[in-house]
Amino acid sequence: MKEWLKRLRAAFGASFLWLVCLIYFTQGFRSFVFTAVSYQLKDTLKLSPSSSQFVFSVAFFPWSIKPLYGILSDCIPIKGRKRVPYLVIATVLSLVPWPILGLNAMSRSSMWLLMTFLTVQNLGSAMADVVVDAMIAEAVRHERASFAGDLQSISWLAMAFGGICGSLTGGFALSNFPIHIIFLLFSILPSIQLLSCGLVEENSVDSKAFPEYSKLKSSHEVNGNGKSSFPFEDSFSEKESNVSITRRKKSTKGSKKKRVLRKVQVSGKVDSLASRWFQSLKAATFSLCRAFKQPIILRPMAWFFLAHVSIPNLSTVMFYYQTEFLDLEASFLGTARVVGWLGLMLGTFVYNRYLKRMKLRRILMWSQLGLAFMTLLDIVLVSRVNLTFGISDKIMVLCGSALSDAVNQFKFMPFLILSGQLCPPGIEGTLFALFMSINNLGSTLGSFVGAGLASVLSISSGSFDNLLLGIVIQVLCIFIPIAFLFLIPKEATGIEA
Repeated sequence: MKEWLKRLRAAFGASFLWLVCLIYFTQGFRSFVFTAVSYQLKDTLKLSPSSSQFVFSVAFFPWSIKPLYGILSDCIPIKGRKRVPYLVIATVLSLVPWPILGLNAMSRSSMWLLMTFLTVQNLGSAMADVVVDAMIAEAVRHERASFAGDLQSISWLAMAFGGICGSLTGGFALSNFPIHIIFLLFSILPSIQLLSCGLVEENSVDSKAFPEYSKLKSSHEVNGNGKSSFPFEDSFSEKESNVSITRRKKSTKGSKKKRVLRKVQVSGKVDSLASRWFQSLKAATFSLCRAFKQPIILRPMAWFFLAHVSIPNLSTVMFYYQTEFLDLEASFLGTARVVGWLGLMLGTFVYNRYLKRMKLRRILMWSQLGLAFMTLLDIVLVSRVNLTFGISDKIMVLCGSALSDAVNQFKFMPFLILSGQLCPPGIEGTLFALFMSINNLGSTLGSFVGAGLASVLSISSGSFDNLLLGIVIQVLCIFIPIAFLFLIPKEATGIEA
C-alpha cells in the first residue's frame, strides 16, 4: 500500500493526489451533515415525510444536470484555465450555505430557505465532482495512462472512508451537539478544500484554445502603441494649416475616428471570443446529442432511467418510521449507514470476483429480484412479524441496510461498466457525466414519486397505518423494469459489450 501511494505521488504530485482524495472524502463525509438535515426537517420544522422527501428531491436536482458543468468548463475557460477556477467556484458554492445555516436561525427555520441553501450546496458539490473527474481524466491522459485504474481506486477508497467516518461521527454529533453547530463543523472540510485549490497548478489554454483571440489581442496591443496603425492619422499630422480653427476641427474629427475604430476593434475581439464560446458550446452539445441518440446508447440508458423512476422511493418515510415508531437513536442509524457502506464494498468485491463474466441482463434481473426480497424485509419490519420470531428491530434494520446496499451495487456496477463501454472516443467524460445524470435524475424523480405516494396514502409523522400498503406497492413496482430488460444488449457482460 505504501509503495503504491509512492508511485502515485511520483506520477501525479502530492498536491494533486491530496486534492482528489480530499474532494472525494468530503463527498462521502456529507452523510455527517445530511443526517442532521434530516432531523432538522423532522423535529424542528415538523415536516411530514412527503414534504421532507420533496425537499431532498429538489435539493439533489443539481446532480441531474452534471453534463452542463462539464460542457461549461470544457468550452469557456476562465482566465485561460478550464478546471481550477471552476473548482474554486464549486467549492465556494458548497461552502457558503453551511456557515449561513449555522449562524442564521431564520435560514434553517424556513423550509424554502433551507431547501434553497441545500440546492446551492449540492450545485457546488456536483460541479466539483464533474471538474475533479475531468482533472483525473486529463492527468491520466497527459501523464501516465497506466495509472487510470489506480486513481479511480484511490478516489473510491477516499469516498468510502469519508462515508464511514461521516456516518460514525454523524450520530455521535447529533447526540452531543445542536444541529447548527454540526452545520458549522462540516464547513471546515470545504474550507480546507478551498485552500487546497491553490496548491494545484494548471497551464493556460489561451494560445491553444483561442488562437484567433490571441492574434486579435496582439494586434490590439501593437495598434495601441503608435499612430502609424491608423492611415488617416499620418496624413493628418503631415498637413499644416494657417488657420487654427480649421486645425482644431480636423483634430477633433480625427480623434473621433480613432475612438470609433478602437471601439470597433475591441468589440470585434469580444464578439470573436463570444462567437468561439458559442460555437464550442454548440459543437459539444450537438456531439453529445448525436451520440446519445444512437440506439445502442439510448436503449440501455432508458432502462436504467426506468428502473429508478418506476419505483417509488420511500427512504425518508422509513427514516420517520424508524426514529418515531421504532424509537431508534441517531447513533444507531449512523452505525446502520456504516454497515451499508461495508455492504456496498462487499457488493463491489462479489461483483468483480464472481459476476463480471455473467450476462448483464441476468445480473440486472437477479438484482431486481434481490431488491424485491430486501423490500419484503421492510414489510416484515413494519408488520412486526420479526418480533414473533424473536428478531429485534435493530437486527432487521442492520441486515436490511447492509444487504440493500450490496444488492444495489450489483445493479450499479453494470451501469458503470456499460456506460464506459458505450462512450465513443472524444467525448467520453461529458457523455459519461450525462449517463450519471440520467441515473441521478431517475433517482430524483423516484423520490418525487415516493413523496406523492406517501401523500396519497396519508402517511405522516405519527401516522404510519398505510405504510405497509405503500411498501407492498413498492415491491410490485420493482418488477416493472424486468419486463424491459430487452433494452439491454443481449450479449453484454461485465467485461465486454
